[in-house]
Amino acid sequence: MSNSQKVAIVTGASQGIGAEIVKGFREQGYRVVAVARSIKPSEDPGVVTIAGDIGDRDVAQRAVAEAIARFGRVDTLINNAGIFIAKPFTQYTAEDYAAVMNVNMNGFFHITQLAIAEMEKNRSGHVLQITTTLADHAIAGVPSVLASLTKGGLNAATKSLAIEYAKTGIRANAVSPGIIKSPMHAPETHDALGALHPVGHMGEMSDIVNAVLYLDSAPFITGEILHVDGGQSAGH
Repeated sequence: MSNSQKVAIVTGASQGIGAEIVKGFREQGYRVVAVARSIKPSEDPGVVTIAGDIGDRDVAQRAVAEAIARFGRVDTLINNAGIFIAKPFTQYTAEDYAAVMNVNMNGFFHITQLAIAEMEKNRSGHVLQITTTLADHAIAGVPSVLASLTKGGLNAATKSLAIEYAKTGIRANAVSPGIIKSPMHAPETHDALGALHPVGHMGEMSDIVNAVLYLDSAPFITGEILHVDGGQSAGH
């Protein structure tokens, strides 16, 4: 395979939106390093899997090292890994806090730092975070302080990275989903969850994949938080 093929690293890639993003990049001809705790080896020679906790810097180092060793470059990083724990604020435990911070914040920090160091060598690259519209638009009955704390922080970090690296050819963007039909949500909850969106229904995983691929192919866009949320962030 030619080293001219683009290479994407995708975290949280074993199922749901992450697995669909991997498929989307493969359909675009990218080679992919897919990272997740429970991911299995791939039979696709264009996909390398890394099993481990993305909050662990050693796992992040392995992912970037494998991208370079196997494919010769890192063009795109998709920080998709994330966990969501919905509890009233005073009921969060220290373990809940540590778990969310580990995946949502440590998981972003380590691999983004390492990937950008590689992108700087080529003066080209794109870092994209999957966040949540709850960071902009809290919903009564959906307690989400830890999501807002971490994913809202990633929205802010996205803009900061975009400006810091604007003249180096490295872009940073985020996709901010509403509630998406995925394995996280049982089918019997779909009607109630869909009603939380002005358009009256949940999003599809393909909506997020399309947004990711659009931003990855849009060289004049950086620092953008693209809401894919059925109108939630616009109001009710």
